[in-house]
Amino acid sequence: MRLTALDEAAEAIGLRIGQGLAEARAICPNLDVIEADADADRAFLDALADWCDRYTPLVAVDDENGLMLDISGCAHLFGGEEKLVDDLVRRLTCFGLDVCGSVAPTPGLAWAAARFCGPAIIPPADVPAVLASLPVKALRLASETCLKLAKVGLKQIGDLMTAPRGPIMRRFGPEPLLRLDRAMGREGEPISPRRPLAMLSVERRLAEPISMETQILDLAGRLACGLKAGLQARGEGGRLFELLLFRVDGRVFRIEVGTSAPLNDAARIRSLFSERLSVLRDDLDAGFGFELIRLNVLRSESLSPSQPHFDQEAEAEGRFGRFLDQVSARLGPRCLTVPTALASHWPDRAALLQPLGDGLPSHAAPLPAPQRGVRPLRLFARPEPVEVTAELPDGPPALFRWRRSRHRVARAEGPERVAPEWWVDGETRPPRDYFRIEDSAGHRFWLFREGLYERGPDHPEWYMQGVFS
Repeated sequence: MRLTALDEAAEAIGLRIGQGLAEARAICPNLDVIEADADADRAFLDALADWCDRYTPLVAVDDENGLMLDISGCAHLFGGEEKLVDDLVRRLTCFGLDVCGSVAPTPGLAWAAARFCGPAIIPPADVPAVLASLPVKALRLASETCLKLAKVGLKQIGDLMTAPRGPIMRRFGPEPLLRLDRAMGREGEPISPRRPLAMLSVERRLAEPISMETQILDLAGRLACGLKAGLQARGEGGRLFELLLFRVDGRVFRIEVGTSAPLNDAARIRSLFSERLSVLRDDLDAGFGFELIRLNVLRSESLSPSQPHFDQEAEAEGRFGRFLDQVSARLGPRCLTVPTALASHWPDRAALLQPLGDGLPSHAAPLPAPQRGVRPLRLFARPEPVEVTAELPDGPPALFRWRRSRHRVARAEGPERVAPEWWVDGETRPPRDYFRIEDSAGHRFWLFREGLYERGPDHPEWYMQGVFS
């Protein structure tokens, strides 16, 4: 049992992270210890990352106790980098958190300055001077590497900057110099955001928080009007919209709605969020209200302008699309599905249920469906074993037992041999012989025999694949 985190009082009496619990209790007998919960810590850090979306959409989780924000092009919205950092630190401090932040030209330098009490704002000209005053562990090196560097007198980053690169590379490997080059901006270090960047985004910061559903929908409609100009300029319509609600206490709610066709009509976008909020009403706790609302377009497609039609067929298609969008917004995108034929003759992979409003996936759309025999509409997710009495070697079943019921075969068609897909199943999987069976009661089944008699070490097994209506 070791210490993984400390508060200020524990640090003041000399405890350190990684110290054994028994040793810590010897130093402070009345030590208050709480068992670490890594999942809860991660969930809390993710919630903080959602809250930081108010400053920039490019937010990444850094290690176990940090966040990395790319504020390029966003600082002017808050009056500059200094005011942005002050606002962020002040708000998080009001939440009861001990926060330290820094802005630098490179992610490595920002990480080092924030954790080793460097300047809050570091201009590009001061990068070498700030780095030179920090310890080598500020380069995010392993503890063993830092100890080895300290043994040869390289305790500060400034010592590493003035030392010859060749001997350091040979003795300590490429990691110290790579970290140094990244901190100084000689090597690139991208930030991987948690969520994809929205194609278009509009937001409204409120002077007074709102909590009523009608107020939220009214603002969503106004924000949708603001998106319309951007979508029209691109000649596109949105397929997936996201509404972000930033609550006063820091919690963020994300509400997504999709459409069956590209859409830029503000009234219809508002109606979709109205359907979605009617379902989430119990889960959407407004608390003391929402202070910031943002509407994003996560996915869009080309939208060609078209003249309205006056025939009944076109009007019916429009009504069907609106119905599909409303039902999907209320009950979820997979409430209505349609079977889609895939380019596979293997029955388990021959079709896929897709949401009715979505197009075919990229792995299924380009290839045409192969020619197949007559197959039932209802296929089981997993073939069920049956006990069969059949003529050898390739005769159809004469009698079989399935789900504790005995069925006598009146008619049989087959076999239809289906070879396995060797590029998926390998070359050792046996083929299947399918039979369409009708029993004496008129029920029709689709059975198959996996394997061949007298061909292979295993005895063939019989399974029920599906039933005919």
